[in-house]
Amino acid sequence: MATQPQTKTNELITPAFMRKLDQLAVVSRKIFAGKMRGERLTKRRGESAEFADYRSYVVGDDLRFLDWNIYARLDQLFLKLFLQEEDLHVSILLDCSKSMNWGEPNKWLYSRRIAAAIAYIGIINFDRVSIYSYADGIQSELTGVRGRRWTAKVMDALGAMPSNGVSNFALAGKQFAMRHPQPGIVLVLSDFFEKGGYEDGLHFLLGRNYDIHALHVLSPEEIEPTLMGDLRLTDVEDDDVAEITVGRALINRYKKNLQAYGQELKAYCTRRGISYLFTNTEVPFDQIVLNYFRQRGLIR
Repeated sequence: MATQPQTKTNELITPAFMRKLDQLAVVSRKIFAGKMRGERLTKRRGESAEFADYRSYVVGDDLRFLDWNIYARLDQLFLKLFLQEEDLHVSILLDCSKSMNWGEPNKWLYSRRIAAAIAYIGIINFDRVSIYSYADGIQSELTGVRGRRWTAKVMDALGAMPSNGVSNFALAGKQFAMRHPQPGIVLVLSDFFEKGGYEDGLHFLLGRNYDIHALHVLSPEEIEPTLMGDLRLTDVEDDDVAEITVGRALINRYKKNLQAYGQELKAYCTRRGISYLFTNTEVPFDQIVLNYFRQRGLIR
């Protein structure tokens, strides 16, 4: 199999675009519902966090957090509580199957650009960012990184990801859910061309109660095909061959079926609280990040 060239960082995301992203934050619609950026706080026992309150001691509590001054005055045991900022886990699931490396503008490059932007917003805000590529199951992963110092590592990982293999979203969704039990945001970037269907993969994600966003990415050639005549077509992923005669009637039927498939996927997501967004790769990727993801509540 030929080695695919690595995509350079500035092909994914430029310094000028990074500056636009510096003021943004990834937000969850349900993990920290009703709280603004910087207010993801929870009462936990800790030493380095901000003091919040007291509660009565119960057997099994950590004795290090007893307030002995209160005990000396009242002869009662009270435990100190502290405010700590919650980690927001931001996971990106990238479909890296062969069908993604298609079209002009290319779906694979387009999806990685969007992934790079969301990952960058997450890491500079000290969210826990994880990036998984999947085809027939999880193919690569970079997990739990946060902080601006990880920018180059994240961009290099995205740039080096190849697009190979047959998509099996059901297996990938199951593996991801098993490896990543923490609640958080999950962004799925895919063309959703799944011979086995998309339902099982999304079902595994729903089972973990993630805040799920699905971006359905297609190229112009897939939406408005121009092929005509007697053709021998080969499936780019599994090499299935079909010999067909393509005329206007078949093109119209294809477009109708594609539209119905997208509507079914959208309806499936909407009924289950998944944010669904369809895009054509002719739509500038920065518009998806800066405008559409804001409208859907993924970033602010």
